[in-house]
Amino acid sequence: MCRAHDQFQSPEGFPVYATTLAKTAYSNPSQPMRTPRGLEFELFARITRRLKQVSSQGAPFAALAEAIFENRRLWTALAADVADPENGLPQDLRARIFFLHEFTQAHSRLVLSQDRSVDALIDVNTAIMRGLRQDGAKQ
Repeated sequence: MCRAHDQFQSPEGFPVYATTLAKTAYSNPSQPMRTPRGLEFELFARITRRLKQVSSQGAPFAALAEAIFENRRLWTALAADVADPENGLPQDLRARIFFLHEFTQAHSRLVLSQDRSVDALIDVNTAIMRGLRQDGAKQ
C-alpha cells in the first residue's frame, strides 16, 4: 500500500513523494487534448502546405506526385468515412464531402497529366479547413 509520505525515485534519480505523483497525475497536460476535428484540421493543414510548396515553379515532378498522392489518400479516407451508414454527419454534408472527393480525384489526374494547376486542390482544402475551424469554435 502506498502512503503519502512514501518516497520513490524519478527516472532522473530524484526523490518523489506519492502526494506529488498524485497531484501531477491530474494536472493540466503540457499539450492540450486533441479533438478529432482538430486532428482533421492539422492533417489538412499539413497536406495543403505540401501542395503549396510543390505548386511553385521548378518543383520536381516526384514531389508534386507525392503531395497529390497524400491529398488523394486523405480524400479517399474521408469518402470512406462519409459512405459508412454509421457516420453521424447529416446526409447533405456527407454527400457534399463525397462529391469533393470525386472532384479531388478527377482534378488530381489532370494535375498529374500537367493539364491543370494544383490551385483548385489547395482552394478546396483551405475551404474545408475554414469549415473545421468555424465549427470547432462553435463547440
